[in-house]
Amino acid sequence: MSTILSVENLHVAFGSRIIIDGLTFSVNAGDSLAIIGPNGSGKTALFRALLGLIPYTGAIHWANGVRPAYVPQQVAADRQLPLTVKDLLQSKSRLLHLPVAEVELVSAQTGLTQDIIDSRIGILSGGQFQKVLIAFALLGHPDVVLFDEPTASLDDLSEEHVYELLHSLQKEQGFTTLLVSHDLSIVYRYATLVLCLNKTKPCLGPPREILTPQMLEELYSAPSKYYQHIHNHRKG
Repeated sequence: MSTILSVENLHVAFGSRIIIDGLTFSVNAGDSLAIIGPNGSGKTALFRALLGLIPYTGAIHWANGVRPAYVPQQVAADRQLPLTVKDLLQSKSRLLHLPVAEVELVSAQTGLTQDIIDSRIGILSGGQFQKVLIAFALLGHPDVVLFDEPTASLDDLSEEHVYELLHSLQKEQGFTTLLVSHDLSIVYRYATLVLCLNKTKPCLGPPREILTPQMLEELYSAPSKYYQHIHNHRKG
């Protein structure tokens, strides 16, 4: 398989505070890479560096012609804002010079009903708004989609629905995913690779190799809690 992203000796710092130090990894086209680690380990900073939003040293190389898209952890939306979902999607569609039917297509793919499409952004539920952000990201047919804890503010049921949606969309459209998630049972089910970030030595490998009690103890210092959750989810 072809390499779609390669990162070599990445270093990110905010002033004297080192966030990421010497990170090297690569991702193949079609992979589903989950990025895990404790708070402050640099997960969001990594995404921002990959998108060129913050300064860094080292090398980040995307394959020629790659179109990345980004679904942020959260976006503050003013409940009084008169902008509708339709307005938001159409604005990006016009910017990318896409056919009118493209908005209808991504709306159908992400399960946005006409009621949601006609609603103001500020009155949507968390799950509805997350679907809108996914639809917004999918406009323009990206090759890679970066999801930064897309379900962090959702209840368990909404979270499960969003992850199922992401997984089915990836299977249908074949894009590569980079996913930051706190839910290790979801990581185990959907990821093909896991990148764990910590303050010592990052690790990379398949979920079965990374999500072990020993690895989780090094990463979180709480192996039984995290591993038991994964184990129980798999048995169910």
